[in-house]
Amino acid sequence: MRLLGRVAGGALALWLTATALAADYPLEPGQQVIGSLSSVTAVYEDTFADLADTYGFGFLEMQAANPGVDPWLPGAGTSIRLPGQHILPDAPRNGIVINLPEYRLYYYPQDGNRVSTWPVGIGREGWSSPIGETRVARKEANPSWYPPQSIREEHAAAGDPLPAVVPPGPDNPMGPFKMNLAMSGYVIHGTNKSFGIGMRVSHGCFRMNNRDVTELFPQVPVGTPVTIVNQPYKLGVLDGELYLEVHTPLDEHGFPSSLDKLAAIQALLQARSELVAGYRLDWQKIRDMVFAEEGVAGVIGTPYNEFGTF
Repeated sequence: MRLLGRVAGGALALWLTATALAADYPLEPGQQVIGSLSSVTAVYEDTFADLADTYGFGFLEMQAANPGVDPWLPGAGTSIRLPGQHILPDAPRNGIVINLPEYRLYYYPQDGNRVSTWPVGIGREGWSSPIGETRVARKEANPSWYPPQSIREEHAAAGDPLPAVVPPGPDNPMGPFKMNLAMSGYVIHGTNKSFGIGMRVSHGCFRMNNRDVTELFPQVPVGTPVTIVNQPYKLGVLDGELYLEVHTPLDEHGFPSSLDKLAAIQALLQARSELVAGYRLDWQKIRDMVFAEEGVAGVIGTPYNEFGTF
């Protein structure tokens, strides 16, 4: 079993096994940040795809968190950052929340004192995933797949014709479980292809690793609310400091957006003024994070004291 170093203030504070990086976190009232940033030392055969699958991350979030590192050949001895700390999306903490720019699903069970999170694949070019509020309309174990006519035509044009129905089994793109949303044609499901988790790969549905959907499926009752958001910039407070987490913004078609990034972050800070009030902002750090888009939460604000200074 591989050992990880948990990062605290840039230093390796303690060692823990990979099994400690669970998807499930206790949640206190008002808590805004979960998890921790960790690192692992690559061995010669590692790739980001392998490491992402082993430690519960998506491919693109691994790539963003490790700029300058070859994702297919990191090299033995290279320290790889595992972005396991997450600012919770600004959304109702009820049921399932999916934040498209971070390719991540959050689940808040009915007991209200924990949250679980997993990476997901989302819609690709021409098949963007929706934004909005819906619910889980139907659940099915060992599903068959009935590819829509549009998908059958696409495959036929590529010389890969599909049958009218794909039965349950290892060749089924739905994997072992699926949850249909009350949005026509959109499903949370497993997969027969592990590569693509945490990427723009699907026909608009939300693709999970089979082990992850197997864990989520029995917890989610039919009727569970589902909120799908597009929040590339997230703010949260941890230990009295203001944190920012930045992901590559996506446009309405699921492509990296060309929006004015600094204007967008300024609008967010203004919209969340109740959270930002009382903190002295580090604008150089904010600019650096907005343009780096590493998906790793960092401190951008420290509190004023009662005299308005540090």
